[in-house]
Amino acid sequence: MKSQKNKDLTPIIEGDYYVENGLYIFTKQYHLKRGYCCKNNCRHCPYGFQNKKENQHL
Repeated sequence: MKSQKNKDLTPIIEGDYYVENGLYIFTKQYHLKRGYCCKNNCRHCPYGFQNKKENQHL
């Protein structure tokens, strides 16, 4: 039986991410392909999530 974690993985292809300062940054294309917001305050989140803790310091 496959684990739930492996079942939810979305294949990554060219254009889904770029590397900046050694970090992998997922693009809007990848987030839309994945189909849901992970609520990790991603730079290119197309779902409009904003971390409440970060907004309190603005």
